[in-house]
Amino acid sequence: MFEYLRRLATTGAAYTASSVLSKLVAVVLLPIYTAYLSPADYGAAEVMLASLVAASILVRLGLIEALLRFYYLAGEDPRRVVATSFAALLWTATAGAAVGLALAEPISEALLDRPDPELARLAVLGLWVLTLWEYALTLLRLDERARAYFNLTVLNVLATIPVTVWLVAVEDQGAAGILLGSFGTGFLFLVWRLWRERRRLTFVPELSLLRRMIRFGLPTMPAELSLYSLSFIDRILIVRLAGLAEAGLYALAIKFAQGMNVLARGFQLAFPPLAYSIADDDEARRAYSLIVTWFAAVCAFFVAGLWLLARWIVDLLAAPEYFDAYEAIGLLATGIALYSLYLVLVVVLGRTGRTEFNLPATLAGTVANVVLNLLLIPPLGIVGAGIALVASYALVLGLMYALTQRLFPVPYEWGRLALLVAITAAIVAAGELLLPADGLAGLAARTALWLAMPALLLAVGFLSAAERDRLRAWLRPAAVRERLAALAAGPPPSEPERELEAGYAPEVIEAVRRDEDRL
Repeated sequence: MFEYLRRLATTGAAYTASSVLSKLVAVVLLPIYTAYLSPADYGAAEVMLASLVAASILVRLGLIEALLRFYYLAGEDPRRVVATSFAALLWTATAGAAVGLALAEPISEALLDRPDPELARLAVLGLWVLTLWEYALTLLRLDERARAYFNLTVLNVLATIPVTVWLVAVEDQGAAGILLGSFGTGFLFLVWRLWRERRRLTFVPELSLLRRMIRFGLPTMPAELSLYSLSFIDRILIVRLAGLAEAGLYALAIKFAQGMNVLARGFQLAFPPLAYSIADDDEARRAYSLIVTWFAAVCAFFVAGLWLLARWIVDLLAAPEYFDAYEAIGLLATGIALYSLYLVLVVVLGRTGRTEFNLPATLAGTVANVVLNLLLIPPLGIVGAGIALVASYALVLGLMYALTQRLFPVPYEWGRLALLVAITAAIVAAGELLLPADGLAGLAARTALWLAMPALLLAVGFLSAAERDRLRAWLRPAAVRERLAALAAGPPPSEPERELEAGYAPEVIEAVRRDEDRL
């Protein structure tokens, strides 16, 4: 079981490295963005970015989700799966972009409550780039080529950030500069990546295979769209009910909660290939249970930190007119953590093939989100939107749990999970009620309380006996010296036989032999 945690952590770290870098750089650059953009302009850019992600989910038709499943499915040819899914996705993305360009002005009016067709057109072009970029990165995930994924995404970030800063701060492009910088350089990397994969791709899908993939993936599309709408509809409703400036504060709060998004993104990318590669159902159940416990522990630690330190984060990194954004950071971090746990249940449904059960749960969450936002935004502003997000994700998680336990019961460690929730809630409550809310003394006291959380969990018996033994062995001086020596020596050369012994799927070994990673 510990081997699965190691694999998840290794691939997840590679998949999130660029996300960590981009979020860190973006946070460091927030003083520049908030100095050159008004809250209304910042809100407009973020609403458009969120909108194109939602549109990308729509035009994908669940094909990337089907690719992840069919690539490992017995009786399917992985090469045909890759070629067919690319051809179909290319044409759906192109058709979606063509429709969006034709309707740019009404789209901008619907989203921003004002006409801005230029900004809408940039978002539509970004839709095409984002959709195919996700596909190109999915191929690297399927092959578990973590080093290639890391290098490609980090280079993209390093090229994108200075271009975006130049467009916003020097060229004074405003919201358009954020969109153009985000996707202009990405287009060049996308073309290069697709050229490298050209021998696996085609422009004509195999219709019989495509029909099977759409039957699997299409039910996930409305479910994914309705789930994403939980973090998208609130921005549209804030624009309508409280104005673009309030939407800008909410967007900034989301930026500061991005630490949780990094975890969610890494888990979303690393977990499905690992989970589907476990052939034995009983072993899969045990692995899923352990992974949920430890991933929830990591999420809880960072949620507590963001909740306790939100005031100082905003004060340090944003212009004064953005300070009230701190009020929603803890709530948004909690909502993202709940979404991350939902991803486990999505994979469970994928394992059973009953993907159609995604929709009822996520649709119920969407309806609840709309109703709660309409009730809570007028009196509470962005705090009301944050409360609505947490409540909606909790509803989706509960419904998905009930559905998946009927189809593929997993023995989750409820005792340890309840202990984790209780300790996290106690730490946040103690910090908010008992410790200062400003000044260096408040910062030091809250930071100390947050960093004491792992020791407190250890003291109350959160770790199992096997985990305590493993921790003691891991902390032995000889073991520490051995890890430091291995780190100084650098990674050993990659060999397919060693990777196979480490538990990688045979498809991965074939990919290593077929396509040497030269990045």
